[in-house]
Amino acid sequence: MEFLKFDPKLCSLCGECIKKCPFGAISMDKEGITMNENCRMCGICVRECPHQALHFEQKAGGEDKSKWKGILVYAELERGQIHPVVYELIGEARKLAAKVGYSVYGVMVGSEGTKEKAKRLLEYGVDEVFVYEHKGFEGFRADCYADAVADCISHLKPSVVLIGGTSLGRSLAPRLSTRFHTGLTADCTKLEMKDNTDLVQIRPAFGGNIMAQILITESRPQFATVRYKVMDKAEKVANPTGKVTMCPVTDIMVKSRIEVLSAQVLEHVKSIEEEDVLVVAGRGAQKAVEELSELAGLLGGQLCFTRPMVEAGYGDTAHQIGLSGRTVKPKLILTFGVSGAIQFTACMNGSECIVAVNQDEEAPIFKIASICIKDDLYQVLPALITELKNRKDGE
Repeated sequence: MEFLKFDPKLCSLCGECIKKCPFGAISMDKEGITMNENCRMCGICVRECPHQALHFEQKAGGEDKSKWKGILVYAELERGQIHPVVYELIGEARKLAAKVGYSVYGVMVGSEGTKEKAKRLLEYGVDEVFVYEHKGFEGFRADCYADAVADCISHLKPSVVLIGGTSLGRSLAPRLSTRFHTGLTADCTKLEMKDNTDLVQIRPAFGGNIMAQILITESRPQFATVRYKVMDKAEKVANPTGKVTMCPVTDIMVKSRIEVLSAQVLEHVKSIEEEDVLVVAGRGAQKAVEELSELAGLLGGQLCFTRPMVEAGYGDTAHQIGLSGRTVKPKLILTFGVSGAIQFTACMNGSECIVAVNQDEEAPIFKIASICIKDDLYQVLPALITELKNRKDGE
């Protein structure tokens, strides 16, 4: 999708636009002036062209889909280790690729030692991992990382690019989709591939009242972010056949306009996404938060909240489950006083065992619960805590 158009009849090949472009996005070849993925649509070249040979065309022209093939997964590194969401993205990419006969690729950006980490992805069925390794990639800087991944996308031309819905991914994905003038669907809960290679990106919309199916039919690549714990982790393959390809890193690529004044490594605190056991306090459990916290401790898990409880001041967003909070997939989750609105259930329905306690027999949470307890939580909770304490005392 090219919005910046070049008129060869008006151009004198003076090169003024190339000199003025601050992003190195313009070059000259046999056919005249061309733009690459570094173009930010800033308009400087249009204003500086003495012959008005450049102009913006707001209507998208569409892409030749046959030139864009494969699925690319951005392999995020967190504190030097592969983020677990990467393995989930690979698992989903393999399912989608099998539908249309695509290959699955990975791209990893980092400092020294990145190549060795990239080799681990081959065990999970990735066909090729492109590595951008340079000491200048030490620590995440959005502009440098975007330059590297954009370079990979330009040469590979993947039909789909999957990125984890992490703090880093939420910063990187929109920058990339803007550079390629294409669409991005954030926080997808389900992905499907059509026979014509259009990706059906499904996510809750309008406050969670509907599940929207979003398609990017005219442009490529198709960008989507997926939260951690939403998809199933990829299985290892018996005989890996993939390869790691080292990509050239230029000085311009690692030159950042971001200056890091200081950096401090924060102590890692186990997030609710990493827990195997969670206890959730809903609106109906406002008077039982202390007891629920005790229950979570007895079970070796953490106490979480629904959005109304967080808005009422009982918890923070780091412990909130839902579209505006976190997505979880524990082995066991117990909900108390939770009605089960789609904004909440869409972000926890992948849990292995769901126990729901609610007096309302019509509560939507019972539709997805493994164990339904239709009773007063203020009667159930003390009995459950007492039973757990007695079991611990008897050990």
